Amino acid sequence: WWTNVEMGPPDPILGVSEAFKRDTNPKKMNLGVGAYRDDQGKPYILPTVKKAELAIQGLDKEYLGITGLPAFTNAAAELAFGSGSSVLSAKRNVTVQGISGTGSLRIGANFLDKFFTSNKSIWLPTPSWGNHVPIFNYLHICCWLIMCFESCLLYNNSACFFRHAGLDVQWYRYYKPSTCGFDAEGAMEDLNKIPENSIVLFHACAHNPTGVDPKLENWKEMSQICKNRNLLPYFDMAYQGFASGDINKDAAAMRFFVEEGHNILLAQSFAKNMGLYGSERAGAFTVVCADQEEAARVESQIKILIRPMYSNPPCNGARIASTVLTTPELREQWLVEVKGMADRIISMRQQLVDNLKKDGSSKDWGHIVDQIGMFCYTGLTPDQVSNLTNNFSVYLTKDGRISVAGVSSGNVQYLAHAMHQVTK
Repeated sequence: WWTNVEMGPPDPILGVSEAFKRDTNPKKMNLGVGAYRDDQGKPYILPTVKKAELAIQGLDKEYLGITGLPAFTNAAAELAFGSGSSVLSAKRNVTVQGISGTGSLRIGANFLDKFFTSNKSIWLPTPSWGNHVPIFNYLHICCWLIMCFESCLLYNNSACFFRHAGLDVQWYRYYKPSTCGFDAEGAMEDLNKIPENSIVLFHACAHNPTGVDPKLENWKEMSQICKNRNLLPYFDMAYQGFASGDINKDAAAMRFFVEEGHNILLAQSFAKNMGLYGSERAGAFTVVCADQEEAARVESQIKILIRPMYSNPPCNGARIASTVLTTPELREQWLVEVKGMADRIISMRQQLVDNLKKDGSSKDWGHIVDQIGMFCYTGLTPDQVSNLTNNFSVYLTKDGRISVAGVSSGNVQYLAHAMHQVTK
């Protein structure tokens, strides 16, 4: 049956981890994995998450509704838009629980595929998270399932068929290799040329993979361009609180667009800011609508889309996240914990630059501290990356991206020395 199945290429991130595991060098470093590590290089479970897990022990394992746990979706929306948001008070938002950030983005892709009729193009920053392209433009099976209530049977209204998600992925300039920073001029020029009634994807904060974020004045200009060209902003917010340590600062760009009248789409993840990477997989997808009546119609269709995808989201992660966000003492403690994670990463960036200078490097490494979040575009070339891996057992992706969470006070000096040696 499967003689026609070809060997697929290895995942670029997982491939780095597999090579790291085979290496016997005691000084080896894995800077490819996108998961937080403490200063001892160990996975970190937030104390608030442990307390929340104790609080929900003994609860049943019944199905959640299609849209998820209401306590979670309400808390996720409040975290994103702020407690005083007019969107929330007017009930203009449709917020449903997704399977972390990836699953939430996929709900949005399917919703746009079916209902965004103006222009089937989505514009991504160059570069963007590798999973964005297959999420928005990939082969998938689509089955229209209709419930026959009298006989309680499900049947196919039409045969299963393969088709593309329907979104044409295009690109606008974002990262400027010569400065390892934001290409403001190129981004604005490209955004001004995007066909009207298109979709534009923005990273709300801590851009993945570069760690480069626009300044507030850049966001203001991009908002105006979106207004002028009637573009639909879709925000991917995977790092709220985890980027700067301030949940309001990290959501500021997205909130500014909402305040300016954009009815945005939003995908949230709680993997990074709560350390819910594994079985919990908590995320949320939101559509901001014109009014409450439109929101009711949108929610009804999102339910229909979710039903054949996975039917119901998992309850455990949603219960943990909602318990943390809605219990005052846990929320306050979580804000301290997430700031502590962000501060450690910020500190490692500075220590890496300091040690590069100490080791004798005369290169300008200022971009390492100017960038923000878990990832850093070092500016290393593919040949330098290969040299770093082959001669120093430092594993990272070929584009020079490192996960700063993999750097610790115990290995930062070794990393700086290695980077200096390959960039002399």
